[in-house]
Amino acid sequence: MKAYDLIVIGAGPGGYEAAFEAADLGMKTALVEKEALGGTCLNHGCIPTKSLLHAAELYRQLKEAGLFGIRAEQITADGEQMQAQKNDVVAQLRKGIETTAAKKKIDVYRGTGTLLENRCVSVKTADGEESLQGTHILLATGSRPALPPIPGMDLEGVVTSDELLERSEKPERLAIIGGGVIGVEFASLYAALGSSVTVIEAMPQLLPNLDREIAQSLKMLMKKRGVRVMTGARVQEIRKNGDGSLGLNLDGEDPVEADLVLVSVGRRPNTENLFGDNGQPAMERGRILVNTYGETNLPGVYAVGDVTGGIMLAHAATAAGRNAVRHMAGMPPCADVRYIPSCIYTEPEIACVGMSLDEAKAAGIQADSHKVLMTANGKTVLSGAERGYIRVVYEKESGKLLGAQMMCERASDMISEFTQALVSGLTLKDMQRAVRPHPTFCEAITEAVC
Repeated sequence: MKAYDLIVIGAGPGGYEAAFEAADLGMKTALVEKEALGGTCLNHGCIPTKSLLHAAELYRQLKEAGLFGIRAEQITADGEQMQAQKNDVVAQLRKGIETTAAKKKIDVYRGTGTLLENRCVSVKTADGEESLQGTHILLATGSRPALPPIPGMDLEGVVTSDELLERSEKPERLAIIGGGVIGVEFASLYAALGSSVTVIEAMPQLLPNLDREIAQSLKMLMKKRGVRVMTGARVQEIRKNGDGSLGLNLDGEDPVEADLVLVSVGRRPNTENLFGDNGQPAMERGRILVNTYGETNLPGVYAVGDVTGGIMLAHAATAAGRNAVRHMAGMPPCADVRYIPSCIYTEPEIACVGMSLDEAKAAGIQADSHKVLMTANGKTVLSGAERGYIRVVYEKESGKLLGAQMMCERASDMISEFTQALVSGLTLKDMQRAVRPHPTFCEAITEAVC
């Protein structure tokens, strides 16, 4: 039985970054992964989705380039080439992870890791079975798409994001069940490519967990781009039509007809085959329960990322993984996980961090907000970007920043300035002192904090 200071099960962002941190701290580390290194984010999520979104947005911009005096004819979107480029990007980044793991002398086991009692791990590989013993164990096995109990879910043409990311053919009619982050990103992608897209969301608004104004603005923008948005609507059944297409029967609404149905109602922790006899920590509704440091109720066993529920974001898992390793080493955390930015890669982008005004008031804080429209921002106007805005939420008496919500170009890049301000406890007056370049999208932050 091989012994390690740390055995990490799951090589997504929470797992491989934790393994890198452990190796840098001098810990003998093993990394166990049953599929490709990089986890869902790199192989089936963030990176491939954004690669295709980037291609689709280029296609849309070229079609609309006449506004800038650029004439282009016979522009086509080659689905196979888009897939090839996406796969090249994934392969390049995956190779980077493999190379870094080798440089840091991390032992990588390709197989299914199962936690047994006393911090023993069984790894079933193509060649047999390996037995490992760890002083510490980190569970970072991520999540998988959740499937609602709707009749017809097993029909051909009903897919999750995993399958849709591998398709090179563009559906003429795409129905999306679920108007959360995954749903709206795929709606933006296929609407830009020319598909007829319908988004069906059971809650009263798109992006149910985000600010209402952002949800309403996104709904209006999607309708402008030809996306049919149905909120407060529930799918009762998916049926196969005589011509091979699919029909969705809704509660109280006319049926929706589609050639392809994407199911994107969320994700669930991935714990299949993760635990053997006496190796299971305390769990609740399928997620592993942990404390602030990522510790489970089993001595020496930690868990981070999607498998613990909560905020299912790659950067949240990375921060939690590094913090957990530092706790194992008796060191203070390296990341302040109170403020986790959330980004949505629609066009324009959406990004939020901290509290919304409604959340601040619900918490009993005397708060106010300041909203700046991007219609007067020079970079927005010259680039022909859609109208958007930046809203900052702050404590009335002290002026301390409480949160920010953005719907504008480069929002995913600019939100980090607000995240840093929250971590540092800055006030709006503090943020006013910074000089931001002109013309840029980020100079609107100066106006937002004044």
